[in-house]
Amino acid sequence: MGVNIFDTAEVQNFLRVIANLDGEGGNPRVKSVVHRILSDLFKTIEDFDLTPDEIWAGINYFNTLGSQHEAALLAAGIGLEHYIDLRLDAEDKELGIFGGTPRTIEGPLYVAGTPVAEGKARLDKDPDPDAAPLRIRGTVTGPDGMPVAGALVEIWHSDSKGFYSHFDPTGRQSEFNLRGAIRTGADGKYEALTTMPASYGCPPMGATQALLNQLNRHGQRPAHVHIFVTSDKFRKLTTQFNIEGDPLIWDDFAFATREGLIPPVVEKDDGRAVGFEEDAYRDIEFDLHLTERVDGKDNQIVERARAAA
Repeated sequence: MGVNIFDTAEVQNFLRVIANLDGEGGNPRVKSVVHRILSDLFKTIEDFDLTPDEIWAGINYFNTLGSQHEAALLAAGIGLEHYIDLRLDAEDKELGIFGGTPRTIEGPLYVAGTPVAEGKARLDKDPDPDAAPLRIRGTVTGPDGMPVAGALVEIWHSDSKGFYSHFDPTGRQSEFNLRGAIRTGADGKYEALTTMPASYGCPPMGATQALLNQLNRHGQRPAHVHIFVTSDKFRKLTTQFNIEGDPLIWDDFAFATREGLIPPVVEKDDGRAVGFEEDAYRDIEFDLHLTERVDGKDNQIVERARAAA
């Protein structure tokens, strides 16, 4: 058992000095948050009697995490992103906001700047013989169930190897491959012709997987498709749906699976009629239901670092 000094006046005063709680200037909220985080950290060190070697191993870990640009990936893997969604769900309940397509995590692989198409877009710019054709379609509606015109539906997903364009370590994908931005017309409909995504995992030698290994957790995700929906009348929707039948649907390391986000996959054979080069394809209908703004403001806009082409 190590020494117990956390509750002493010396340490408590030291924590206030570190955060400059009693000094002038600075950001009061940041001061309070830093004081709380450091207090919890110091208490954890004491409660678990962490050694200097263990503390510096943690510091070195964060250096590696940053150098590999995996902080956002770790945020998903340790449940931080899902916890944000749980808080937003609870906030909606308090505000009396119900219905709408369930929100879920954004993940780290969005890219801004995808060219906008009207009503329908072709997403697969590169050949991928291992991926079956997939048609994604649906209607964007508001709280009253009426179609929303002018909504922007952004879609992005992986190729058959589990890689995303702009992040593909092989460098083989074209710009904006398997990414689309579709503006709805008066009928609120959107349609994307693309290919089936694949399940994938964290980089096996990366910092995120290194921590998951210590927890005896896998770093795998089911096949899924990410979606943003923005509108000048309703709140932004951040969601994704999983591909029905994937064995990892309820064992997602990123905790993104939610009821209502597993639409049926229907086998169809009129592919040439809808725009594919072959007849057999898979069809997913996924309607998107938006919710009211709060006092005229969209409280679902999240400011975070994102890639841009």
